Amino acid sequence: MHHDHHLAHDRVRLPQLRERITSAERAAEWIQDGMTVGTSGFTRAGDAKAVPLALAERARSAPLAITLITGASLGGETDAALTQAGALARRMPFQTDPTLRAAINRGEVMFTDQHLSETVELLRTRQLAPVDVAIIEAIAITETGAIIPTTSVGNSASFAILADKVIVEINLSQSPALEGLHDIFIPKHRPQREPMPLMNVSDRIGATAIVIPPEKIVAIVMTEKHDSASTIQPPDDDTAAIAGHLTDFFNAEIAAGRLTERLMPIQAGIGTIANAVLAGLIDGPFKGLTMYSEVLQDSTFDLFDAGKLDFASGSSITLSEEKGRQVFAELEKYKDRLVLRPQEVSNHPEVIRRLGLIAINTALEFDIYGNINSTHVGGTHMMNGIGGSGDFARNAYLSVFATKSVAKGGKISSIVPMVSHVDHTEHDVDIVVTEVGLADLRGLAPRERAQRIIDHCVAEPYKQMLRDYVEEANGRGGHTPHVLEKAYSWHVRYRETGSMLA
Repeated sequence: MHHDHHLAHDRVRLPQLRERITSAERAAEWIQDGMTVGTSGFTRAGDAKAVPLALAERARSAPLAITLITGASLGGETDAALTQAGALARRMPFQTDPTLRAAINRGEVMFTDQHLSETVELLRTRQLAPVDVAIIEAIAITETGAIIPTTSVGNSASFAILADKVIVEINLSQSPALEGLHDIFIPKHRPQREPMPLMNVSDRIGATAIVIPPEKIVAIVMTEKHDSASTIQPPDDDTAAIAGHLTDFFNAEIAAGRLTERLMPIQAGIGTIANAVLAGLIDGPFKGLTMYSEVLQDSTFDLFDAGKLDFASGSSITLSEEKGRQVFAELEKYKDRLVLRPQEVSNHPEVIRRLGLIAINTALEFDIYGNINSTHVGGTHMMNGIGGSGDFARNAYLSVFATKSVAKGGKISSIVPMVSHVDHTEHDVDIVVTEVGLADLRGLAPRERAQRIIDHCVAEPYKQMLRDYVEEANGRGGHTPHVLEKAYSWHVRYRETGSMLA
């Protein structure tokens, strides 16, 4: 493959590595059946885009199956192509692809759904099989052979450090201005581990590139494919109502002296509801805000532009097409107020607890006692994965879960007698909010929580149905009253009739 001489010099600054520049097909030959492959990519950003697809193409004619580990979800067709080619035996720790999701739910791909802070920890301590090959997207390789990532860090640094062999995809479509944005901090092995020296959202505690022995880089592939754009929908009446309820809550906390107009560092999950909540802060009386989150979304940059946000720390930048064009064209404007970290730092319980985060995540459903299901439709079918929501929820200063009160045109209630799968227990949840209203669960016993959730968060006729359930349950007694034989009756009714309504 012939590439412009200057380009190679600019992007591959260690001369001896330039001879490793090759095609995606040739690079993919380093990957064999049964291997564990770690790739860059966190919520569609900074993912390896060429070599995994070349591997899928090869697997169609020469069957092979790998374990694929990433930061979080990949963009484009990568998971779909690998699934269709039969090339995925096991996948972790997160995914959002419909084709892969279907294969997981058929039991064809074994999916290990992990807290996003933990994957690297398990690899580092050899509790998971080692990574054979890492595929990392980069802006450039430095004079010393260090890898400068693109729009995400995710698990890339540790994959590259722990893998036997590293393939680098140098993406010429990614903004060179990303160089210097990253903060790569790698904890030491226990028992020599020290505290993470991160006292403020804006602290830099690591290196700006991934340092590995350059001889581990076995192939370099030039690519030009853009990150996949965010698929987030614009705010609607319901998400605006949710944002309004949260703004009212924050204002009440300020009035009570528990928060200031700066609030606390904010983490918001990915998705339409979380994005709408952040967008809602633009119109509120808040200023001097900070974010300590996983994914920096459109709303992050809207808050910057509105003069509300001072600093944002994330693990990736995932934007809509229009917003992406604007932000990456003027990255210098934001650069001194941004940092991208490994996900084991962005999601680290120690740091989350120290900084005192307000964590805002989304639920598929929650129950009358405040347990949250983030992952399983009907208790059985995987949607995307727990992601970082557990890392944040358990350790936050304020743990908020949001959802619309109903789904499928009112045929499903998002608030049920008992969640069909538990991702976050009642002990990790402070606030639940729907478009109907907000329930502050702090300091309440289960019977009080049930009352407050039903009063504030549930739409009719489900509100009355839950009141009837609680009345019958209280008649049976208990600290957390239930009618066990009816606890899943709504889910069963939905499965059999297509509606939870009686």
